[in-house]
Parts: sequence; C-alpha cells; structure tokens
Amino acid sequence: MWFKKNKGKIIAAVVVIALLVTVFYFGGNAHGSKGWGTVNNEPTPTPTATPAPTEPTPEPTMEIDPETGMDEYMTDPVPEGKPLPVEPQDVVVGDSEYTCTISISCATILDNMDLCDPEKANLVPEDGWILEPLEVTFYEGESVFNVLQRVCKQQKIHMEFMNTPIYNSAYIEGINNLYQFDVGELSGWMYSVNDWYPNYGCSRYQLADGDVICWVYTCDLGFDVGGGYSVGNGGQV
Repeated sequence: MWFKKNKGKIIAAVVVIALLVTVFYFGGNAHGSKGWGTVNNEPTPTPTATPAPTEPTPEPTMEIDPETGMDEYMTDPVPEGKPLPVEPQDVVVGDSEYTCTISISCATILDNMDLCDPEKANLVPEDGWILEPLEVTFYEGESVFNVLQRVCKQQKIHMEFMNTPIYNSAYIEGINNLYQFDVGELSGWMYSVNDWYPNYGCSRYQLADGDVICWVYTCDLGFDVGGGYSVGNGGQV
C-alpha cells in the first residue's frame, strides 16, 4: 500500500538521482571536462636550445719576452704597420667570402741551374712559373697556408708540408717536387704578402681582402728574391 501511495515520489527521486549522476560525469570526469576541445595525444615538444653565438677571432696581440726578445714561438717583433701573427688555434673561420691573388714561382732556379739537383732539373718550368698569378676566393679568418693548400689541391700541384710546433705553423717542405736544398744549401721556399716577407709562418698570417700572396723559391736565403734572411722564420730557409 505504501509503495502505491508513494510511487510518484519514488519515481521522481530516481529521476533526480539519475540526472545528478549524469551531470557529475559529464561535468567533471568526461573527456574535455576542463573545456571541450580536440584531445592531443602527441608528446609535448622539447624546447630546442638556441646555439651559442660563435665567438669572433680575438684581436691579435704579440707578447715579447724581454729575455729572448721574441714571442713564445721564437718570432722577432713585427715591424710597425705590419699585421701581427694570428695563432691558428684561436681562429674562427667565418662564412664571409673575400678574394686574394696567389702565385708560385721558381724563376730563381733558372739562374742557378748549375746548383740544381740534376734529377730535379726537368721539374723547373721554362718561364719559372709553377702557378701564374691567380685570383681565388677565401673565407674570413683563413691563412696563407689554408689558401696554398686548397689551391694546390685544386690545380693538382704537388705540395708537401710539416707542422712545426716550435713555430706554431706549417712549414712548406716542397712544391712541385722542388724541396729545400735542391738548389744548394741556401735554397728553399718563401712567401710574401703585398711585397712583404713576414717573419712568421704561413699558418699564422691571416689574410685580408685583396691580399697578394707570392710563393717563391730562393737560392740565396731570400736575398735573390728581395726577402733576405733577416726576415726570420717566415722565410722558411
């Protein structure tokens, strides 16, 4: 009897409870309960670290030991107005492109064939040019050695060198199979830049746009090419 009398109230209560359950589910626990939208199952991307900016090559300095009168690589003070050596380990090669001119000559041997190793005589060109002046591209921070190495490879010209830690530079032993002492005890390879024979090695000479590099074979410690032995280890002989 009680059920029949309260049937309407019971049904109403059941409906209210069902409605509350439905609202609770969709309002708090269903997908999108924090705000409807597309569910993203992809992992959150990890922020990419921004590469540190490349440090420019520091300005060259030259510290002279008062006891020896030279720097740590046995280089005499550079004449005023001439570029200081730049240590290869400090160089940052950039993307900027410049041009320079490079040539390779052994013309002095033509005047000293009596001193030339007979086995090397046929390696000397009739006009002395192993490489006539050639304009080439180089990159910011590169050295005379970098350009020589690349040009010789491109032009298929033999070139042999050795690293000399005592001078912190590459030493050019031979070009076109012509080596030091092949034309007497005072012979070997030297380089100049803009008509100056640096008193330091070619790996330490950092190029500037428009530079003119000349590699020459000397038969007299540089005196026959305008360098003279007094220029120091840049002469290589």
